[in-house]
Parts: sequence; structure tokens; C-alpha cells
Amino acid sequence: MTTDLETSKAPQRRTRRAGSSSKHSRRIGSHAFLLIMALYFVIPLWFLIVGSTKSNSGLFVGSGGALWFNDNFNLVENVRGLFEHQGGIYWIWLRNSFIYAFAGGVGATVLAIFAGYGLAKYRFRGRGAYFTVLLGSVMVPLTALTIPTFVLLSDIGLINTMWAVILPSLLSPIGVYLIRVYSQDAIPDEMLDAGRVDGAGELRLFFRVSLPLLRPAMVTVLLLTTVFSWNNFFLPLAVLRDTDLLPVTVGLNQWQALSNAGAGGEQVWNLIVTGALVSIIPLIAAFLGLQKYWQGGLSLGSIK
Repeated sequence: MTTDLETSKAPQRRTRRAGSSSKHSRRIGSHAFLLIMALYFVIPLWFLIVGSTKSNSGLFVGSGGALWFNDNFNLVENVRGLFEHQGGIYWIWLRNSFIYAFAGGVGATVLAIFAGYGLAKYRFRGRGAYFTVLLGSVMVPLTALTIPTFVLLSDIGLINTMWAVILPSLLSPIGVYLIRVYSQDAIPDEMLDAGRVDGAGELRLFFRVSLPLLRPAMVTVLLLTTVFSWNNFFLPLAVLRDTDLLPVTVGLNQWQALSNAGAGGEQVWNLIVTGALVSIIPLIAAFLGLQKYWQGGLSLGSIK
């Protein structure tokens, strides 16, 4: 009898061992994939950090290779040269990027909140059609809109001004979409109806009830729009001619064009790499600074 029971349990044990082995293999595969993806995103950042410590010639010829440090550590010299090159023009480009990112990020977030909340919580004629157009605009590549935007801005005389970069950055279809989707679930209609019964107006309901619940979505849209405005390249390249109006992205591209000119141009590859590293520091600071509000809002929403 005992032998029969042990014989019947043997296939079950083998099945369990096979299942656990399969799960272990899938776990190893998923971890390996995540490690590869992490390296894919970290290697460019590591190259910037390493490259910013090298001289102009050390970027191409050195004992450490492209992804390791050379014997000479020139980070301080590179940073000093970056902010002194061409009369300190990099300071102006950095200031312009801050202006474009702040105005574009905050403005696009405010408009996205109003538009997304209205589409989610108010019923009006054509709401479905407007939302369909919004979804369609998300699919349009932004580079395809550069030339039409240039023509429009040229007609109203805004070419080569800061408004030529700020005004188009205020429109964020993906931001409106995120606010609209989040508002549907995060703000119960019953809560708004109860506030209306108590005599609260629509503005008071929005600022006192709805806006605090939208904090995670607000921070998400703010981060996305700020990063987009900071990294914007094709639009400033098309609408700006004055060097003192360029953002960091286009300014570094000008230095790269001069360096690519060969013997006829000034070789400042070390300054370009250092400038790219310095330009991402504000984005990292923004993510770290807003992360607590983001996580706090998500935790609050999960509790409620």
C-alpha cells in the first residue's frame, strides 16, 4: 500500500520540480532582459560622465578607451572652458532653455488640466469628436508639424522670438489625454454632485476638491512637458536665427557643426560632451525634486 502511494506521488513531485525549474528559467530570462535594458540606457550617460573628464584629443586617443577614464582628469578644465568659450555663450543658452522649459512645462500643464478635466467631467455637444481629434493628434509626429508651425509663426511675425518656441510648446495632446483618463477614475462624480448640493460652485469644486486629487497626474504631465520643452530641437532650429535666443540643444549642435568642419573649424568635442552632461543635470534635479509629490499622490489615491 505504501509503495503504491509513493509511486502515485512520484509523478506529482516530478511535475512540481519541472514547474519550479520552468519558473526559475523564466525569472532568470526576465532578469537578464532587464539588465540588458538597464545597460542600454545607462551606457550613454556613463559615456557623458567619462567623456567630460577627457581632453579634446583624449576623446579619440587614450589608454582608457571610450568608456573609461584616461590618465589625465580634465573635468574642471572642461567645465571652465565650457562657460568661457565664445564669451560665455553657454550661460545664455542655458538661461534660454530654462525659460523655454519653465514656460512650456507650466503652461502646457495648466492647459492640459483644464482641457482634460473638462473632457472628463462635463458633458457637452461634440465632446466625443473633440476627444477623437485629440487622440489622432497624439499619433502625429512632432517633426511633421515643424514646417506648418514655421509658416504660421512667420505669418504673424513671431519668427526669431522666444514666443516662437514657447507658444507651440503650450499644446500637449498627450498631457490632455493623461489628465482626462486620470480624472475619470480619480474624481468620483458622486463627490462633485455632493458638493453642488451643498452649494459649492464649479470653480470652488475644481480648486478645493478636484485639483488635490489630480496631483499625481499633474506632476506626471509637468515632468513630460518640461522634458519635452528642454529637449526641443527641431522647432528652435527652424524658427530661431539669433544665437542669443538658442537653447542648449541647438547651441551645442552649432558647435558640433563647427567641429565637423575639420581643419577649417574649431575642435571643441570635449566642450560639447561636457555641455551635454551639464544640460541633463537640471532634468535629473527636477525628477528627484518632484518624485516625492508624485509618489505621495499615488499613495493617497490608492488609499482613497
